[in-house]
Amino acid sequence: MYDYFLGGKDNYDIDQAAAEQVKAKLPNTREIVWENRYFLQRAVRYLTEAGIDQFIDLGAGLPTKGNVHEIAQAITPDARVVYVDNDPIVLSHGRALLATNPNTTVITADIREPDSILEHPDLRALIDFTRPCAILFVAIMHFIPDDADPYRSITAFKDVLAPGSYLALSHLSSDVAPPDQVQSVVDVYKAATSPIVFRSRPDIERMFEGFHLDAPGLVHPWQWQPWLKSPHEDEHMRTDWLLAGVGRNTPAPDTEA
Repeated sequence: MYDYFLGGKDNYDIDQAAAEQVKAKLPNTREIVWENRYFLQRAVRYLTEAGIDQFIDLGAGLPTKGNVHEIAQAITPDARVVYVDNDPIVLSHGRALLATNPNTTVITADIREPDSILEHPDLRALIDFTRPCAILFVAIMHFIPDDADPYRSITAFKDVLAPGSYLALSHLSSDVAPPDQVQSVVDVYKAATSPIVFRSRPDIERMFEGFHLDAPGLVHPWQWQPWLKSPHEDEHMRTDWLLAGVGRNTPAPDTEA
């Protein structure tokens, strides 16, 4: 469905039908998807320029044009990227797309079982947890219901990160969205592989516990460091449905004189 909203070709009739149902309930779904995509791209650019050369992208979907490895490796050619998704189709398609890229791989695992990711040999072959790393939870935690304890998954990654590591996260928020539209979207996703959960700002802020949010804090994706945007960003892709931020697990150096 995400690929369909981005205008991709890696989706099926059932995905298209479900996506159109969501769009009927929420006409600006395409804007939500694209503003999130732009946030991902800006965050990766920001993190790579900050010296991060290791990325784990959770719930990544297909690693297509303009994704993490392309942005990071355009700045740091030997940057390492591990894509994680629980869909085996992503594994087969992703590995075909990345066959000639030795610093990037795709693994099949579920973020509700973080140990299966952290102990995966393909991840361990690329990621060195004694050095700073960036963990990307971009538009994925709202697919993890409360009874699956989304905070436990984040904590599992937080606990293995070296000082100077980062967490980037975006999440659907219930703070501004009209309750009737929220419920309509929730109802559509009940028939999907994963349900969808809107959370409040305090609940999303809790996901950054142990991290110091970089400026401008937890904001709508289009508000996050807009000076990093690329020329191709469409400024019309702006909504109030998502909150996003990037946090560091140690305080930033004091730059005051």
